[in-house]
Amino acid sequence: MLATLSEPPLTVSEAVHYLKKVLEQDELLRAIWVQGEISDYKVHLASGHCYFTLKDETAQLLCVFFKQARQRAGLPELRNGLAVLAAGYVSFYEQHGRLQLYVEYVEPLGEGALYRRFEQLKERLAAEGLFAETRKRPLPSAPAVIGVVTSLQAAALRDMLRVLRTRYPLAEVLIAPALVQGSEAPASIAAAIDLLNEHGEAEVIIVARGGGSREELWAFNEEVVARAIARSRIPVISGVGHETDVTIADLVADYRASTPTAAATAAVPDVARWRQDLLEWQQRLQDCMLTYLTTQRERLLRVERDLQHASPRGQLDQRRQQLDDLSERLLASMQTLLTLQRERLRGISRHLATLSPLETLARGFAIARRADDQALVTAVEQVHPGDRLLLQLANGSVTVQVLQVLP
Repeated sequence: MLATLSEPPLTVSEAVHYLKKVLEQDELLRAIWVQGEISDYKVHLASGHCYFTLKDETAQLLCVFFKQARQRAGLPELRNGLAVLAAGYVSFYEQHGRLQLYVEYVEPLGEGALYRRFEQLKERLAAEGLFAETRKRPLPSAPAVIGVVTSLQAAALRDMLRVLRTRYPLAEVLIAPALVQGSEAPASIAAAIDLLNEHGEAEVIIVARGGGSREELWAFNEEVVARAIARSRIPVISGVGHETDVTIADLVADYRASTPTAAATAAVPDVARWRQDLLEWQQRLQDCMLTYLTTQRERLLRVERDLQHASPRGQLDQRRQQLDDLSERLLASMQTLLTLQRERLRGISRHLATLSPLETLARGFAIARRADDQALVTAVEQVHPGDRLLLQLANGSVTVQVLQVLP
């Protein structure tokens, strides 16, 4: 029965604020100890706050462990799969509208039950050789039929179909629907894998599921799924969760992809790449044809040149040209010799001119002789006042009389 509306309705903010107030006033929830297994553990890089989920077999509780509280608690080492006792208070995070345990202290208890189951199954299957690389088969290079095991409602299915249609539209896709979460999911996944093997047309099988928590991905950690993948006659690609999510199915599969989209990418070639390869081969063929034609053309030219060299006309033309070259060289040698002799003669003339007394006179000097006997005067002791001297200049001579002799 709905209550009669007697007062104005609450806004969302008023409702969640009331819930937060009620929770914080509860004595039990103000200081509570909770035992469970850590899942979805992550640390915010900027703030240093921790966020994780405490869970058991049937329920889970969101937790936040602030950096200051971690430092007061001694920064305990936490990880997924670890069983712990967490102390804190329960409140309501109004912005996201969710109930959270605000952790103030954590006491590790050991590995959680799910983590122990995972490790035990992993060790047992590894001992049987189900993870060995030697048993993993290569994927077909261009499968005509691709089998897909996933949920029909999964967004991952739409992503995979889009990738397959874009990269390789030639392939046919067979979908074997399966539950990918919950208690019935392991048997459903195994049955879908077996069904595709019975059908026999698929050349590769993709087993995929989108991201989720460890519990949501747990179906792919069950032995029944691992056995179904191991006995499959068809190579299996696993694409479960994200890159950091590693399941038993990933370890048994012939190829492990980080995501469903990556699994679809690994399953088929890229026709765009084929098209590019064809263009490259076409270009290479054209280059080879061009190289061949160029080689043959050069060979033909060489043969033509050889025939021309063997012709008497060609030899006669060469001899005529050699004669012209020799004539030109002889004429050039003669001209060079004449030029050298002419320059040598000019050099001797210039040398003789520099030795001539006329050159000295032309520079302003004079030759003095006594007028009476034409004796060359080279010192003042040879003349006396009253002597007449004959001075020979560059363009004539003059007669002078000595007035005074200066030592």
